[in-house]
Amino acid sequence: MSKLSAFAAALLSVTAVTALAATPPTDPAMARALKIMATTPMIDGHNDWAESLRGRDGEKRWTMPLDSLPAYMTDITRLRQGRVGGQFWSVYVPANLPEQEQVIETLEQIDLVRDIVARYPGTFELATTAADVRRIHKAGRIASMMGVEGGGQIDQRFAVLRAYRALGASYLTLTHAVTIDWADSATDDPKHGGLTPFGKAVVHELNRLGMLVDLSHVAESVMKDALAVSKAPVIFSHSSAKGVDDHPRDVSDEVLKLVAKNGGVVMVTFAPAYVSHDYRVWGSERAAEKTRLNAPPFGGMFIGEPDKAAAALAEWDKAHPRPEVTLAMVADHIDHVAKVAGVDHVGVGSDFDGVSDLPTGLKDVAAYPALLAELIRRGWSDADVAKVAGGNVLRVMEGAEKVAAGMKSELPATGTLAALDGAK
Repeated sequence: MSKLSAFAAALLSVTAVTALAATPPTDPAMARALKIMATTPMIDGHNDWAESLRGRDGEKRWTMPLDSLPAYMTDITRLRQGRVGGQFWSVYVPANLPEQEQVIETLEQIDLVRDIVARYPGTFELATTAADVRRIHKAGRIASMMGVEGGGQIDQRFAVLRAYRALGASYLTLTHAVTIDWADSATDDPKHGGLTPFGKAVVHELNRLGMLVDLSHVAESVMKDALAVSKAPVIFSHSSAKGVDDHPRDVSDEVLKLVAKNGGVVMVTFAPAYVSHDYRVWGSERAAEKTRLNAPPFGGMFIGEPDKAAAALAEWDKAHPRPEVTLAMVADHIDHVAKVAGVDHVGVGSDFDGVSDLPTGLKDVAAYPALLAELIRRGWSDADVAKVAGGNVLRVMEGAEKVAAGMKSELPATGTLAALDGAK
């Protein structure tokens, strides 16, 4: 980017913020929310924009303008409207790919995030520490961190994990949707009963690197093992409360109490199936009906007749309307985590651009002030809302940094899965 383009981008960012500040809200709760966000960075634990750009726009993703993207949940204009101060950008790749291919695609995703930051220096800046986030937010930019969303993406190699960290990755999600050779997923059949010895060594190496252990997507047995092994506070980058919606991806009250002891944070997600029991049941039934109507290549009522299958599914949709999921329901999850684990252990992890549907009132990255305003209307103090917005995850980052500093004398992990778990 030329110096002139960089200056123009910076000017656009400053102009956008100034314009927003020039029209103060009349809603007292919203006014308080915006005041909190001016001093405490609003940090989201999980946004799949990079993967979504790759999937929808292919090679155009490297050069396309990112200021206004109506087809996405994320763009620069709405990030500014949402007062986002820090974002963990997911560098997710499909968990069913061969693991070496996952490494290649992860490197491309990391490169894309770094490229976006480089193209818009007035809007974004890379961050790897809590101090970075505070400094960048104070300067009026969005602190950009990266999360590797699946243990398969390290290909059973500590060297790959260290390379991701060197490139700026800030967390590793131990599994995604499938069980891997060293950890069980919440949404797949268990094989290990938690973490294997290699998996526990991964947690230890993450601690040594100052990289956050992310327990979204993992089985409860893995949550408990990681919480027992980790020397540093952990995160759930995008999970909600099982006590509100009994989904295997959500966090039980038992685990919430362990998170409190660990000092970690559960970043409540907006994904409707993890928020609403009724929506989850509806989604499951709709998926079953879609399969019944057309399930190539082996069967289905309208196999080989996609138009008829689509028409029949549309009729089913009329008879079975989608249950509404709302911003208030997401706030219920935040309330529950705060009640069980404590207000110091809850945050926000939207999953924007990683899901096809969202709650009413939380449709894009401009919506964060509305969520904080809802908490204020429920009686939350400004200090506690600031913790949810970003204070808690900043504390967790600082905790991980302190643990890593205390492990500086340790040698890097070098064991293989075969050596640590035994040849299979």
